[in-house]
Amino acid sequence: MRLDKFLKTARIIKRRTVAKDFALSERIMVNGRVAKPSTTVKAGDIVSLRIGERQMVFEVLAIKENIKAAEAKDLYRVIE
Repeated sequence: MRLDKFLKTARIIKRRTVAKDFALSERIMVNGRVAKPSTTVKAGDIVSLRIGERQMVFEVLAIKENIKAAEAKDLYRVIE
């Protein structure tokens, strides 16, 4: 699944266009590499997201196309 779509599906970022803008401004890293919006994300990947001065690091646990809002947190595990 594309990185920008995963961030929206997992409800980490509310809109896919905002996720795309984050990636284009080099604020997202996947497995230690700067990621583009089209970067493929799979289970086991470590994603680092920088929002202002804060940094969120999480591991992708599962990939699903459609998911309920209550189950969205099951797609990832926060590391930092």
